[in-house]
Amino acid sequence: MPSDPDEGSALVFDLVEHDEPGPGGVPGALGPDGTVQVAAFAVLDDADSEPDVPPARGADAWRRTVPTVAAVLAIALGTGIASDGVRDAARIERMRDFGGAVEDVSTPLTEKWSWDGTVGVGQGWDGTEAMVLDDVLAFQSGRSLVALDPATGEEAWDVPLGDDPACGPKGISPYEGMSVRSTSLLVCLYGTAADREVVTVRPDGTVSAPRTLDPSDTRRHGPGRPGADGTVLRVTRIGPESQVDLGDARCEDTGECSGTIAAGRDVGLRAEDAVTGEELWTVTVPFEEADVWECLDGSWQDQSSGSAFDGEVKPDVFGAQVATDLVRLNGCGVAATVTPDGVVLLDPEPAPGTGYVESLGLGGYVYLDYSGPGRTVVYAADGAVVTELPGYVRGPTIADGTGPDTLLGTDETGQRLLGYGADGVPRWDVEVQAPEQVFLAQVGRTAVVSAHGTAVWGRDVGTGEERWRWDVSAEGDVVFQIFTDGRAVLLLLTGTELGVSRMVSLDAATGELLWQESSEAAAARQDVATGAIDENAPAPTLVAVDGHLLEVTRTGVRGLG
Repeated sequence: MPSDPDEGSALVFDLVEHDEPGPGGVPGALGPDGTVQVAAFAVLDDADSEPDVPPARGADAWRRTVPTVAAVLAIALGTGIASDGVRDAARIERMRDFGGAVEDVSTPLTEKWSWDGTVGVGQGWDGTEAMVLDDVLAFQSGRSLVALDPATGEEAWDVPLGDDPACGPKGISPYEGMSVRSTSLLVCLYGTAADREVVTVRPDGTVSAPRTLDPSDTRRHGPGRPGADGTVLRVTRIGPESQVDLGDARCEDTGECSGTIAAGRDVGLRAEDAVTGEELWTVTVPFEEADVWECLDGSWQDQSSGSAFDGEVKPDVFGAQVATDLVRLNGCGVAATVTPDGVVLLDPEPAPGTGYVESLGLGGYVYLDYSGPGRTVVYAADGAVVTELPGYVRGPTIADGTGPDTLLGTDETGQRLLGYGADGVPRWDVEVQAPEQVFLAQVGRTAVVSAHGTAVWGRDVGTGEERWRWDVSAEGDVVFQIFTDGRAVLLLLTGTELGVSRMVSLDAATGELLWQESSEAAAARQDVATGAIDENAPAPTLVAVDGHLLEVTRTGVRGLG
């Protein structure tokens, strides 16, 4: 991938031929033979022999390329757009898919604007229900879906909804609280159970015609929830209740439960087009013998993990997390992770609760198997198995899109850190003093990793060599979120003070402390954002939208810069 142009570097742009206009009818320049041509640019340093042009990634790549191309052509034609702006735009676009791209985090952040109002409906498992809809922040507020311009805080649009609205997907990263992934289409359901309707909403506020959900589909396939890529998801248990065998599972009057459920009903997951109702795919998740603790609570209708435990064994309960890049089903005797295309990412016949699937920002997924000494299955974006590796291997939470795609893993002891290419080919193996290393970010050729409550390190992605170390604090702070501008990393740390988090900025290449927020300043900032610190409320969530950093709470949104 190309690096940002340095002072004096040459901008090189070529014309890449396309037989047809891009998705949505976006035009390119017409070549002499009538084909559509789009400018692709790269940067040549003195050591480069030819430009390194990143590959396109479908419709989103086309849409995102056009503004950058226009800026490059404007420079070539002398229309006055500054090259610094082009470099910044290209840098932000590279990082956009990772959900942590911010224009500048090298200097202290202050409030630029604020919006006061209800955010979400109080069920978000991470405390907020904000969704990044391309270049706007969208969220439910009462019976409406509201979008804010991230640069000004002004309401871009407001879509009225009916009773009991639910919009998604939420775009939550598998790393809890780390980042919020972007989507290009939201699905909203609303209305009573007998007369529920669905619409799709685009980034400009365009709303599809409402479609009433067929009650017969609800009876057969289960109630609907918003899914990725303009879908409605339905889940239900399959087969007669006579299949259930409680085995020796029992709950006593004291509320203590024990035993194993021997047999139960499978789960069917169905995706339908939100606009037309056409079935797109279905998958069946088989029931596996289950410990009673898996069968006490859970509700598909809830956005959270489930309903309250009431002292009964419930062999049909299940819940789910639905995000932009996966659906994670969990419940009594079932555990599965499914891609938006309906591919089930499961090791052959895993026991529920013994593995976990995470998506990779660089594309694809990893299945982490906790049932033995530790192993990882790496999947491509289409669900095909790429390789199997020992230990627990993950990709970066965020990346700037420059250095080589990298995975990091630890062995079963946690005392060795291993570097791999995206194809699973080993690069290096180094000893580490702190176990449970978390791969926070890759900025250029620096891998930023941390160990909870200990330190943050910068390592060379090619050799594993330690470049720098920054000690977190004596208070046991842990990194809750991370963002980057392609040069510095912004860490949101949470510590022993519940409900309070503070920001720290480090130079990604050297580890130099650029600035940090004191605990007192952090508490004051969050008092302003939330009205008062509530130790039972989640800490505010930072969200990157179109290069802007926003602080989101249940009572409002603030722009930081």
